[in-house]
Amino acid sequence: MRWEGNRESDNVEDRRSDGGGGGFGGLPIGGRGVGLGTIAVALIAGWIFGINPLTLLSMFAGNGAPVVQQQQAPAHPPPANDEAARFVSTVLADTEDVWKPIFQAGGATYRDPKLVLFRGMTPTACGTGQSAMGPFYCPGDQKVYIDLSFFDTLQRQLGAGGEFARAYVIAHEVGHHVQNQLGITGKVDSMRGRVSEREQNAMSVRVELQADCFAGVWANKANNARQILEQGDIESAMNAAAKIGDDALQRSAGRAVVPDSFTHGTSAQRQRWFSNGFKTGSIKACDTFNTNSL
Repeated sequence: MRWEGNRESDNVEDRRSDGGGGGFGGLPIGGRGVGLGTIAVALIAGWIFGINPLTLLSMFAGNGAPVVQQQQAPAHPPPANDEAARFVSTVLADTEDVWKPIFQAGGATYRDPKLVLFRGMTPTACGTGQSAMGPFYCPGDQKVYIDLSFFDTLQRQLGAGGEFARAYVIAHEVGHHVQNQLGITGKVDSMRGRVSEREQNAMSVRVELQADCFAGVWANKANNARQILEQGDIESAMNAAAKIGDDALQRSAGRAVVPDSFTHGTSAQRQRWFSNGFKTGSIKACDTFNTNSL
């Protein structure tokens, strides 16, 4: 992937020296706090491209107000000599440069998300974010959260290495921010409590596949404008999509494949929707909510 020398975003907060904040008792998943070191690799991978939005949104307080964040030290950018942070900052800038004109063409204004680098755990408007969850987006504060050690897990334990696979992770999380900006997240949230768990899972799959498709749109637009892709990059993203499909994760964990429990989509579905976005470069190709064929 060609990224060296491209613009870096100013919207990156570096909390890695904050000592691993906390104070909320863990981010609730299925009604329980999840501690670091207690989750199998397959489950870590299950959350790789963003926590189930229906679960995330249910973390808000019962009165609809977000959880109050712990006081943070003043945000600061990552050091200039940190190559991994520079890479993340550059990819984030590239997503900004892609989504702003898309929104403008539709008569809207794109508000850049913040991206937070952290270690271990960190306070968010959705509760305590933890490394074991993988990268995630919190609609409550419109921030993407990443512990960069996840990229080592992605390569060494999940077999999905390569810079473009990492860029895909970031672009997917930004895709959730795009959904939030478009009002899709709010519409999904409005269904909470009115449908069954099976129906919630099915809706979550459509949310996640759309974020995959939005990542493909980013790749298309960014490459057309800046020629960022090198040989093997798209294959790298497709491999990552295959590794984190719900069916692949359940098999790797030694479990039976249970489609009704899927929250992110199968490997084939994730590949298909990323490919849809990449081939067309159009958000209209990413309407996962009005199709019978995922």
